[in-house]
Amino acid sequence: MMKNQLAGLMKQAQAMQDNLKKAQDELAKIEVEGQSGAGLVKVVMTCKHDVRRVTIDPSLLAEDKDMLEDLVAAAINDAVRRAESTSQDKMGRLTAGMPQIPGMKLPF
Repeated sequence: MMKNQLAGLMKQAQAMQDNLKKAQDELAKIEVEGQSGAGLVKVVMTCKHDVRRVTIDPSLLAEDKDMLEDLVAAAINDAVRRAESTSQDKMGRLTAGMPQIPGMKLPF
């Protein structure tokens, strides 16, 4: 009986690993948009933090360089927060009900 339970547990672990891999692959395709300056600067990135596009309103090009740099940084930070939130939501659905090891963050 113990052997059957172990085999079932191993099968479940393999299925969960497969599901986590699929979710990570999906996250690489999901895009989020971060903004700053009321939408004057926009950054599109994947949930794996690959920046796809940066859009800067032409009206900002004549502005102060330091301010523009700050707006770009703020838009990137906004996109990172949105990507993290989306990733946590997606992965949280997969790991719901799993016992968590204190201090361990999934995905690895």
